[in-house]
Amino acid sequence: MLAGPRVLEHMVDAVLYFESDSGSRYRVIRAVKNRFGAVNELGVFAMTGQGFKEVSNPSAIFMSDHAAQRSGSAVLVTREGTRPLLVEVQALVDESHLANPRRVGVGVDHNRLAMLLAVIHRHTGISLGDQDVFVNVVGGMRISETASDLPILLAIYSSLADKALPEKTISFGEVGLSGEVRPVYNGEERLKEVAGQGFVRAIVPRANRPRKTIKGMEVLLVDTIQQALDAINSS
Repeated sequence: MLAGPRVLEHMVDAVLYFESDSGSRYRVIRAVKNRFGAVNELGVFAMTGQGFKEVSNPSAIFMSDHAAQRSGSAVLVTREGTRPLLVEVQALVDESHLANPRRVGVGVDHNRLAMLLAVIHRHTGISLGDQDVFVNVVGGMRISETASDLPILLAIYSSLADKALPEKTISFGEVGLSGEVRPVYNGEERLKEVAGQGFVRAIVPRANRPRKTIKGMEVLLVDTIQQALDAINSS
């Protein structure tokens, strides 16, 4: 009676969920309960003719394979459990013919998307009141952490200006209502992960300054979203 309808989950030591997209051969195993270990860990597997095989570089399946950088695309480093993952966020901004322009988010929180659009208007003067805004996370991934705020805004600005972000550039950071870019946890670990994936430039909150220089990585530190926009315009 105390456990409720999930009595079986209360009885066992670990609960693992298989998650999949009907159109994809990839499967994600997510740990939501682990009495003797960490929770919210993520394992990525591919279905092959010999059964499930581990994906050694899961970041690759969440990235588009473009010959050249395109407008409306930004790459962020998110964390699932203890694993940093590179994820591509795409945005499309187009003139609206509706009385109420559409705001569509796939893989991101709709309320947070609306908040970010209000913030960029209030603190940069960029108006999207007559534009439809579509945001999508590549690979069917769903992002809930606030580190995605800055990349989403950069992708939206890139689509609006029809200007691609600099190649091999990543970003992460939480955006506050006053337009500030706030730090996220494990910032240095995220930067080390992307450096190993061949990225050469990062736009991150100033408070996430790495303690040691990361070889081959240019780290651009910003305090506000206006500084972040200036950083990509000057690159």
